[in-house]
Amino acid sequence: MRVIQALRFGGPEVLVPGEAPDPVAEAGQVVAEVAVAGMTFVETQIRRGVDKWHARPSLPYVPGALVAGRVSSVGPRVDPAWLGRRVIAGTGESGGFAERAVAEVQDLFPVPDGLGLPEAVALHSDGSTAHGLTEKAGIGPGDRVLVEAAAGGVGSLLVQLARSAGARVVGAARGARKLDLIRELGADAAVDYSEPAWTERVLEATDGAGPDVVFDGVGGRIGRAAFGVTARGGRFSVHGASSGEVTQIDPAEARSKGVEVIGIEQLFDFGPNVVRWAEQMMSEAAAGLVRPVIGQTFPLERAADAHAAIENRTALGKTLLLI
Repeated sequence: MRVIQALRFGGPEVLVPGEAPDPVAEAGQVVAEVAVAGMTFVETQIRRGVDKWHARPSLPYVPGALVAGRVSSVGPRVDPAWLGRRVIAGTGESGGFAERAVAEVQDLFPVPDGLGLPEAVALHSDGSTAHGLTEKAGIGPGDRVLVEAAAGGVGSLLVQLARSAGARVVGAARGARKLDLIRELGADAAVDYSEPAWTERVLEATDGAGPDVVFDGVGGRIGRAAFGVTARGGRFSVHGASSGEVTQIDPAEARSKGVEVIGIEQLFDFGPNVVRWAEQMMSEAAAGLVRPVIGQTFPLERAADAHAAIENRTALGKTLLLI
């Protein structure tokens, strides 16, 4: 079968097409015919060998931790009723950039009828994360919310979830295309954080008070600047570090501002709730309350281009491989 392998750690160019034996389902496993493979910014950092949160995979490896497709075979002790079903499948840390992938049966999520596989992947991964972040931050009607990287996969869903909760939303991103998307998603204001005075725009959009809730997916100087304008008594929720550096807030500084910092460690506790949150997101999508933004798709052989689009900040919403 066709696969994409990372032969070494480095830039997107290390992802090259190759061949591998078809996987075989062992006890408790299934094999899925992959139609869609998801990817995240974190996976690009794993490929570079610079991610601090995951163990380095052994080389060569096949990237991809989440796929969608139909179950084509099942192993011993697996209900044969899974055969032919459309599913989202977690592959562990690798194995998804391939025509077929093996997954544990407990890592399968049935895709509801009427929902496309690309949309299902976006809602399961980024959607469950966004739902967990909003639940943890406790957004309510009238809250002023700042979403960093608001045109990305998670950020675009955070904008919509905050709006549906009755919040006033400011989306921050870089470039006119992304700002247009943020406004289209219903944000009350869109701010370009590549501009030196962007935090002043945030204050203007929040009537000078600053945001009650900040969703920090960028980190670095952007995250620090966002913390600086967080309203007293607010919540500063960290979930990413696309700048390469997680925002570090001194506890004494947070106490002096009366700001609750919800650190990136919150993500480690999301696992047991992913299925519940994914189901809720798919229900909300069916009701028209949210929609996943799939900004670009690539064929399997162009996986390197897909990773490059995520890293060079040109991607809108979710980036997927179609196989």
